[in-house]
Amino acid sequence: MLPDAFCTESANVMPGEEAAFSASRAADLISEAFGEELSFGTAGLRGVIGAGTSRMNVYTVARATQGLSDYICAHYAPEDRTAAVSYDSRIKSDLFARTAAEVFAANGIRCRIYRRLMPVPCLSFAVRRLGCAGGVMITASHNPSKYNGYKVFGNDGCQITEEAAAEISEMISRHDCFSGISSLPFEEGLASGLISYIDDSVFDDYIAAVKKESLLSGDPNVDREIPIVYSPLNGTGYIPVTRILSECGFRNITPVEEQKDPDGRFPTCPFPNPEIREALSLGIELAKKCRAELMLATDPDADRVGIAVRCGDDYRLFTGNEVGILLTDWICARRKASGRMPKAPLIIKTVVSSYLADEIAASYGVKTVNVLTGFKYIGEQIGLLEKEGRADSFLLGFEESYGYLSGSYVRDKDAVVASMLICEMYADYRSRGKTLAGRLEEIWSEYGYSLDTQHSFYFEGTGGKERMNRLLDGIRAGVASFAGLRVEKVTDFLPGLGTLPPSNVLKLDLEGGCSVIVRPSGTEPKIKFYLSVRASSAEEAKKLEKRLADAVGEYVK
Repeated sequence: MLPDAFCTESANVMPGEEAAFSASRAADLISEAFGEELSFGTAGLRGVIGAGTSRMNVYTVARATQGLSDYICAHYAPEDRTAAVSYDSRIKSDLFARTAAEVFAANGIRCRIYRRLMPVPCLSFAVRRLGCAGGVMITASHNPSKYNGYKVFGNDGCQITEEAAAEISEMISRHDCFSGISSLPFEEGLASGLISYIDDSVFDDYIAAVKKESLLSGDPNVDREIPIVYSPLNGTGYIPVTRILSECGFRNITPVEEQKDPDGRFPTCPFPNPEIREALSLGIELAKKCRAELMLATDPDADRVGIAVRCGDDYRLFTGNEVGILLTDWICARRKASGRMPKAPLIIKTVVSSYLADEIAASYGVKTVNVLTGFKYIGEQIGLLEKEGRADSFLLGFEESYGYLSGSYVRDKDAVVASMLICEMYADYRSRGKTLAGRLEEIWSEYGYSLDTQHSFYFEGTGGKERMNRLLDGIRAGVASFAGLRVEKVTDFLPGLGTLPPSNVLKLDLEGGCSVIVRPSGTEPKIKFYLSVRASSAEEAKKLEKRLADAVGEYVK
């Protein structure tokens, strides 16, 4: 018999799905909810909110926090046992954050929790600023509203490593959801000092750190009164993004009112993902009314940003790769022109992100370091630079999934600094009679046309992971050609490659400069194919990309 509280935990969290709880579906639903435990990995936990061991609820959150508390107590002296907690706008995020704080406190770990919802970069900043042993961010990033998640950060402000995740996972497995978990009521924790709110000065320091990355500070030749439309997609971004833009002189900001306030139901965009046009549609319509040329949207935990730019009578969405290419080019050029290029400069990007950025960086004498997918690997590289006293050498980190970072003040992607830099880049080009689309065309004209796309295929259910692994194993067994193009080289990251740790990723280099990279998602039940095409024209590239995409679709079938 389940505790009553556990049964009511899932009540009303999935509006409109009541009919699914029919007799014919009951067995399937119970199997899905209790058939396995919610898996803990480097991305922490992520799952549908509801009752069950494979769902996000106060019991699975408490159990994970107990395991994390055991880990902190095993590795840190009592005086160093402090954890930071933040949360976004998702359903039950505040409850899950308080639950985590209560477990930390009961285990003698001082918990510092934000008084109001804050984005991922603010959690990473607080861990470093307050000298914490670790941190927890309650978020499911850009997933639909029925999801929530639990991200764990190490004392360096990075998401945890594979080794730490494995040890924490083992410690979690020692507990079940209903016994052996210590918890101190939140108000008692506040009264005892084991739980305390993070002072507002920490947020102020974060904003000051972001502002230091400005590349237009003090430049009187750039018009900052340009109209900009911004949407936080009902998440955490509104206060930090509008504040940094205002402090940098961008005050003509019009928010999307329907998406301005935090709301975990995401009523106007069921998929609050700045990668897709549907999530930006309200912002684009508002931009048309305001005659704004630039529209920004950050995801619910404000670590990723997407943009739409007016091109003629319509608005064009730029991909994460295109923004990464533009930022690489602009930051390098701006630093060189202003005398702010450091010694031995470098950018850091993921192996699935556009390799055109490598060529652009090299043209400025800037080195590129490619790492595995996941911003924690970019953060690790920044940490190594910091240990060597070379943190200033880091110019930009980016991944194709719309995550960017400039500066070493945090160890995760930051949509706040990215929004600032994108607005500065846009204003700088505008002051010189250029557009972002125009500059991208100039880059392609110089380096050759590059088209990078990503195609995802979902494999939900209990056997989804096994089916994805079989797909990868089939490619790993040997593929001579793909879409009629000869496979010239296969790079398997599974055994580990150079300084890169093992990862279930395959890269196929094809004739003609094309490539296909395959990897399962670390946070969702899907497999991703990254296609990269180089061609002499946009039309040729689109035809070749479609050819590859069709071949991928047939292979997955």
